[in-house]
Amino acid sequence: MKRAREDDEDEHLVQADGVATNGVHKEGAALPGFSYADEDEEDEHVTSEPKGSWTGSTLPVRRRQDTEVRRDCPYLDTVNRQVLDFDFEKFCSVSLSNLNVYACLVCGKYFQGRGRNSHAYTHSLEASHHVFINLITEKVYCLPDGYEVNDPSLDDIRHVLYPRFTRQQVEELDRNKQWARALDGSDYLPGMVGLNNIKETDFVNVTIQCLMRVTPLRDFFLIPENYQMCKSVLVHRFGELTRKIWHPRNFKGQVSPHEFLQAVMVASKKRFRIGVQSDPVEFMSWFLNTLHADLGGTKKPNSSVIYKCFQVTVIKFSSSWIKGELLLQGFDLSENQRFSIDSKDFHIQGELEVTKEFQSKNLLDRKEDVDKPPGEEDKISDSLEREISKMPFLMLGLDLPPPPLFKDVMEKNIIPQVPLFNILKKFDGESVTEVVRPQLARMRYRVTRLPQYMILHMRRFTKNNFFIEKNPTLVNFPVKNLELKDYIPLPAPKRNEKLRSKYDLIANIVHDGKPGEGSYRVFVQRKSEEIWYEMQDLHVAETLPQMVALSEAYMQIYEQQGGSQ
Repeated sequence: MKRAREDDEDEHLVQADGVATNGVHKEGAALPGFSYADEDEEDEHVTSEPKGSWTGSTLPVRRRQDTEVRRDCPYLDTVNRQVLDFDFEKFCSVSLSNLNVYACLVCGKYFQGRGRNSHAYTHSLEASHHVFINLITEKVYCLPDGYEVNDPSLDDIRHVLYPRFTRQQVEELDRNKQWARALDGSDYLPGMVGLNNIKETDFVNVTIQCLMRVTPLRDFFLIPENYQMCKSVLVHRFGELTRKIWHPRNFKGQVSPHEFLQAVMVASKKRFRIGVQSDPVEFMSWFLNTLHADLGGTKKPNSSVIYKCFQVTVIKFSSSWIKGELLLQGFDLSENQRFSIDSKDFHIQGELEVTKEFQSKNLLDRKEDVDKPPGEEDKISDSLEREISKMPFLMLGLDLPPPPLFKDVMEKNIIPQVPLFNILKKFDGESVTEVVRPQLARMRYRVTRLPQYMILHMRRFTKNNFFIEKNPTLVNFPVKNLELKDYIPLPAPKRNEKLRSKYDLIANIVHDGKPGEGSYRVFVQRKSEEIWYEMQDLHVAETLPQMVALSEAYMQIYEQQGGSQ
């Protein structure tokens, strides 16, 4: 009988204190910062009397044990692919440990270890379930016999456990028109699968669906080698979720982002958590900034894939450097947000010029004489000051006109409509926006450079001291060929360069219901066929492009024409 040594078991060495060291590392499987125990239960424990000062004490000496490898197993027909679900965290269902976890391929439950005293071994005897797969090494074993099963028929389970793509497959995703079929016979489109709503996590689902349409970001996370040296758990969880969404060999037509949500809760310190509804605009800005920092993004151009797509940069405020997250909510500059950018050190595609005008009060004469006549006041001269600064932007905040206060003759509220070009005039360099904090000022904004992917945020929610109001104004926008140069003055391109000012809509997030409650859904486009789909959690349905423009748009992502090639 052919026998082989397990290649994932390191040699166990006896330390001075009697503790043996071992470890398992599988590239792309074990996350940095997490320790996974090896198959300690199968190792032989031989007591010996070491030399030196430890005479009289017995120490366990662990030796590697050979594991039989078979191609045939009489229990392979008991494998039930219908119950397998690898979307949840890899914890033992009995001990709640994440060390050396196996999945039972008969019932789908997770158990720890495969030695004689392990939970997986006990489960194989009590339930007569004999086929288990290691969730890290992807090796399949038959218990209680303990031999390894090497059968090609189990490769589909390994692909579902850890989906993998080649670079050629990634390049063909936007040209692939083929549907995939789940185990229950239902058809689904890779990349257009529904996401399970754990509990009020629709704001995360719509954000993930939007980011899946950003081609450079998607292609980057489909190849684990691009970020294998990153130690951030959030980055690896997002990469796993991206591969599961676009995998054409899934057992079911939906994905549960449970592991990703757990990583979000830890990284955000429970700012975004399961069971509490949040704003997708806030989550989008936090998530992109966190990915940029975790991937080693700095102030240098193209330091991360986030910078290349959305131009998230590091901005200089006085003498300290901070991320551009303060600018994501719409450029209401405060006193501590003044900064200057050296054009020699930055090459930013998405750039905004801000002109701030405010009154400067100079005290000319202040009398502290006790005998000052009553009613006499200090002499103050007001002068108008102007500050011009440039800043990179990730998201443009658009102000909607206030809704009407009165009802029409039918005793119904009138729902106003406004073209997108009207609210984009805020960034033409001439329209004035008045701000109150930190001081009364008049602001003018002008777009000086356009990014490859532009995010627009319609400010529908207004918060005061008592409640949150929602603006129901409908925004009329084009789905294709959004020409910005006709409405926003743009600088002339450099020599031998073409001004690319046309954009196509690729994602549109919509809010339904009352403010503070309600739900979110998203319209996304499939590039291979240019067909629009409406997605709300697990619901995925084809829709008309005309229906996209009839919704209460909250956040949109536009792609520059010719920008993804």
